[in-house]
Amino acid sequence: MISHRDSNAQRISALDERAEGLGLKRGMGIADARAMHPAIDVVEADPEADRRLLEGLADWCDRYTPLVAIDGEDGLFLDVTGCTHLFGGERAMLDDMLGRFFHQGFDVRAGMAATPGAAWAAARFCGDRIVDGGDEETLLAPLPLAALRIAPEIRASLESVGLRTAGAVMAAPRAPLARRFGTTLLLRLDQALGRLDEAVSPRLPVAPLSVERHLAEPIVLSDDIERLVSLLAVTLKADLERRGEGARALALLLFRVDGAVSRVSVGTSRPLRDPTLIRRLFHERLTALEQDIDAGFGFDLVRLSVLSVAAFDMRQADLAGEINDDEADIAMFADRVRARLGEGAVLRPIAVESHLPERAVAIVPFAETPRRRAPPRKPERETPRMTIYPPERPIRLFRSPEPIEVPATEIPEGPPMNFRWRRALYRVARAEGPERIAAEWWRRLPGEEEAPIRDYYRIEDSEGRRYWLYRQGFYGASQAAPRWFLHGVFA
Repeated sequence: MISHRDSNAQRISALDERAEGLGLKRGMGIADARAMHPAIDVVEADPEADRRLLEGLADWCDRYTPLVAIDGEDGLFLDVTGCTHLFGGERAMLDDMLGRFFHQGFDVRAGMAATPGAAWAAARFCGDRIVDGGDEETLLAPLPLAALRIAPEIRASLESVGLRTAGAVMAAPRAPLARRFGTTLLLRLDQALGRLDEAVSPRLPVAPLSVERHLAEPIVLSDDIERLVSLLAVTLKADLERRGEGARALALLLFRVDGAVSRVSVGTSRPLRDPTLIRRLFHERLTALEQDIDAGFGFDLVRLSVLSVAAFDMRQADLAGEINDDEADIAMFADRVRARLGEGAVLRPIAVESHLPERAVAIVPFAETPRRRAPPRKPERETPRMTIYPPERPIRLFRSPEPIEVPATEIPEGPPMNFRWRRALYRVARAEGPERIAAEWWRRLPGEEEAPIRDYYRIEDSEGRRYWLYRQGFYGASQAAPRWFLHGVFA
């Protein structure tokens, strides 16, 4: 028996059939229950643990359909449309489901109908029952008002006027019911009878493509799992080729015989459909998660799903039938590293439209970098043109400029003669500049003060080391003294 606290009192929230046989009911105080039966076993409710258990059961039910939704605190909705024939029909599927739950130690009730409302009522008030299409009204007529999934206060109001069954509500005029009890009552009634559609919202997105293999003998070894991944990937390749797409994210679902489900996901930098490459990615991921995946008594169902797809660009092979694509090799290497070490293991710098040095480059995960397009074709006839070389930039740019001390300059707006950085004094032998970079005024927020102008210099000290530093502000009697910063170092 499960108890919970309600208005400073411990009350029964759930109980089994044996406790019901003793005359105990939900909502009864624990003190009254112990007075009637001192030997009863009471356990404190743990809503969070119950939620995790229900989510685990929802994952396990993915073996029957990918459309699984959680219903309240103790139920699941499964949309099995188009899936029953895979298990030998509706009755065979229901028997298989109930049998597996029983062997896992769960006492469950299930119902199957053409509408979610009728299936809900059949499961909770009729037990193991399959309702044929069109028989929803026959099912609901003798059932209590709770079978309509309406609020307790609406049920109490209906019972106060003598409407105690769903059949009595169906026989009553609709207009007075709507005026007195609200439209929710009629909405639930029409949904249960199939007059209005009621969609089941799955808790997880449905994969565009999935292939699975039911196993007569459960497997526990990683090599067997990888071999199955390769076989399933071959089937996926044909489907992807037919659609002209490649996989960008894949998930491997391992259903254990005792109900636990392990989910392994990998991502790709480029659309992928080669079974060998897919197996390599999952090999790295399974190796990284070897300590976290418990095979238990083995997996009896393995499913490989494509979570997202993208258009697949075909590459032209040479006369030997080989395709030289260095970028693809780099992408595959990065994907394998990410599968083993995580998404943040491989990063790539990309250019950003900004002339401020610290904003001109962003570091993003490898999979999020834009793909490089083919270079434009050269014109058949070269035309004279002026070539403009970009300014030289340091090989190492600091994440944020570091302040330095500049004792003196030759001229007020010229380069420094020496500077002190990190407590060390550097004497300037050569200098080149300035290169003026103004603030990006179009990015300034209303009321925000405009950033000062920077004058950058390329500096070489007496020992041949080269630096990139800048002056922020100008010298002048009416202005504050300018500040100097070191922003990077050259090779």
